[in-house]
Amino acid sequence: MPGQVIVDLAGISLTDDERWLLNQPAVTGVILFARNVVDRQQVLTLLESIRAVRQDLLITVDQEGGRVQRLVNGYTKLPAACRLGEHYQHNPVEACQLAEDLGWLMASEVIASGIDLSFAPVLDLGLPISQVIGSRAFAEQPKTVAELACNYCVGMKQAGMATVGKHYPGHGSVAADTHHDIACDDRPFTEIEQADLLPFTALIKQQLLDGIMPAHVLYPQVAEEPAGFSRYWLQTVLRESLNFKGIIFSDDLTMHAASQAGDYPSRALAALEAGCQLLLVCNNVAGAKAVVAELNNHLTTDVNIEPLKGNAKLNWQKLEEHPRRLAIHEKLKTL
Repeated sequence: MPGQVIVDLAGISLTDDERWLLNQPAVTGVILFARNVVDRQQVLTLLESIRAVRQDLLITVDQEGGRVQRLVNGYTKLPAACRLGEHYQHNPVEACQLAEDLGWLMASEVIASGIDLSFAPVLDLGLPISQVIGSRAFAEQPKTVAELACNYCVGMKQAGMATVGKHYPGHGSVAADTHHDIACDDRPFTEIEQADLLPFTALIKQQLLDGIMPAHVLYPQVAEEPAGFSRYWLQTVLRESLNFKGIIFSDDLTMHAASQAGDYPSRALAALEAGCQLLLVCNNVAGAKAVVAELNNHLTTDVNIEPLKGNAKLNWQKLEEHPRRLAIHEKLKTL
C-alpha cells in the first residue's frame, strides 16, 4: 500500500539516514530542490540511487520557470509565467501557443531526466500585493490566467506529465508569504469565487487538472481553518461543488502558516482529515520523521499515484534535437 508523505533530501546524494526514511511505509515520494541538483547527469545518478531503494516512489520538483526553477545547468532557462501574461496583452494567440509550447518543453525536459512530476501550473493571480507569488503568476486577470494555464496544461500533457494547479483557492490576494508568516484573506466567498477561484474552476471543468495544491492561507469569512486544513474548502467546494476528481496535495507542512494546525504530526492528520491525500514535508528532517512515524500506523487512504508518474515521449537525446524544442528556443530569444 503506498504511503502519503513526500519528503526532501539534504544534498546531491543519498545518506544512509535518507535511505532509511525512504523505506518507511508512510513515504510515497521525494521532492527535489536546487540543493539536490548540479546537472542532468548528477540528477540521473541521484535518481538511480533513490530507485535502488524503492522503485515505486514518485519523484517531484518545482520547475515553474523564472525564480522557481530547480533544474538549471543543462536545461532550458524558462521564463517566469508573467512574461507570457505580458505577451498576451499584445498578441494573445501567440502567447497561448507559447504557453502550450513551454508546458511541453518544461515537462519533456523534466521527464527525460527521470522525474515524474513538476508542481505546475501556478493558477494564482499576479496581484501587486502578493510577496510570494508575483512573477510566478501568468497575469492579474483571472480569465487571462485561465486561458494561458489551460494551454500550458495541454502542453504538459502532450509531454506525458500530470498537472497540479496551485495554490487553491488563490494565494495572490494576500501580502504575507506563508513560508514565514500567517496569511489572512478577509474577503467573502463570493468575491473569491468571482476572481481567484476562476482559473481553478475553468481548468477543472475542462478536466485539465490531475492534482491541486491548496494554500496555507486563512479565509476567515469562509472557514475557520486555512484552506489546506479545511473540509469546507476541500470537500464542500472542491470535491462537491467543483466536482474535482484528482489528487489533493498539501503544501509543505513545515511552512510557518501551517503551524496553525499544531505540531507536525497534528498538521499531517489535520490535512488528511480535511481531504489532502499526499503530504509535502520539506526542509525539516525532524518534522518529516515525526510525521512519518505517526502515519506509519495511520495509513488511512489508498492513493493511486500511478496516474502521476511521468510517461516519457522522448529520451534526452531525441529531445535535444527535436524541432519543436529548437523552435521554442528561437521564440524565447525574442520574448
